[in-house]
Amino acid sequence: MGKKEKAKERREKRRQEISLLRTIPYSDHQRWWTSDTVAVVTGANRGIGFEIARQLALHGLTVILTARETSVGEEAVKVSQERGLTVVFHQLDVVDPSSIEAFAKWTKEIYGGINILVNNAGVNFNFGSDNSVEFAEKVIATNYFGTKNMIKAMIPLMRPSASGARIVNVSSRLGRLNGRRNRIGNIDLRKKLEDDESLSEELIDQTMNTFLEQVKDGSWKDGGWPQVFTDYSLSKLAVNTYTRLIARKFSERPEGQKIYINCCCPGWVKTAMTDWAGHTSPEEGADTAVWLALLPDQLISGRFFGERREINF
Repeated sequence: MGKKEKAKERREKRRQEISLLRTIPYSDHQRWWTSDTVAVVTGANRGIGFEIARQLALHGLTVILTARETSVGEEAVKVSQERGLTVVFHQLDVVDPSSIEAFAKWTKEIYGGINILVNNAGVNFNFGSDNSVEFAEKVIATNYFGTKNMIKAMIPLMRPSASGARIVNVSSRLGRLNGRRNRIGNIDLRKKLEDDESLSEELIDQTMNTFLEQVKDGSWKDGGWPQVFTDYSLSKLAVNTYTRLIARKFSERPEGQKIYINCCCPGWVKTAMTDWAGHTSPEEGADTAVWLALLPDQLISGRFFGERREINF
């Protein structure tokens, strides 16, 4: 049996294990949440986001499903509500600061605060062997800056509790700093992003802006950037490193006001974003994000997960 076959066999075995784990209900002492627990899921009108919202609602939470387009968002909510789930809709475009501000204001007025934020909204414009950077600015703005701005807007709304508030960033293995096939070629930059002492929001922003400047002047191919899905990979690298950074800041919060933040890779999922070419269902792809959001004893933060297992950044 070759390496690919063995990897496929391991992947299938893990998928079966997780499918079994999903059938085991949380016990009463594990359920730190109630029907009053509020979870926000961005980009949730279809695919992985819709599944995350649906699964959280199945566990008895109140879920705010967001989408850029009102009509598709309302339709997604209707489907969930017809199944008896507590899911409500509010329009949200994570690229638009005024939209984020309006959403935060509405959420505070209606619910007073939230317990869980799942940053799922994201875009990708490359499929198969394509590696165009035509939409790089939109990809970085949505996947990284949109995620970061949502986190900043929601922090004041995170409800104090003994269980802690939770943030889950849906990311990708393509954004690993030290992935063997798709990492940043600039060793000095990679070390700075890897080192907790040198890592800063300014460094992450500067890295993204440097890439975008090189896209504009046409020099990006010589910049040492990832060679596969370059703009998408970099946007997720930024999400991963920002997750590590903000987790350190959250660790300084007093007990009762803790916020735990982690990121996860859903795998190669059969959705519109992959042009339906994935090998994992949206239900499976949503699993790790839901698992992280609901962990009974949340003692981990600033980590990266896939298939309920920690992945090296």
